[in-house]
Amino acid sequence: MRDYKITRNKGEWYRVDVVDSYGNPYYNFFKHAHEANDWIYWVWDNEDWFNSANSQELLANGIILLQF
Repeated sequence: MRDYKITRNKGEWYRVDVVDSYGNPYYNFFKHAHEANDWIYWVWDNEDWFNSANSQELLANGIILLQF
């Protein structure tokens, strides 16, 4: 079910919407089109890791890192 869409309004950054093969949606913003394109492939290359990781543990680790 992989899918993606790259959009950009004049004067704004590129918005990238990506759906991985598990049906999980992601989005991000980039200044350059080549960065947007690279990120799509990065998400797809790492989708197995995202879906096997414990999201609550990742969130907790991210919050701890922000405190330092």
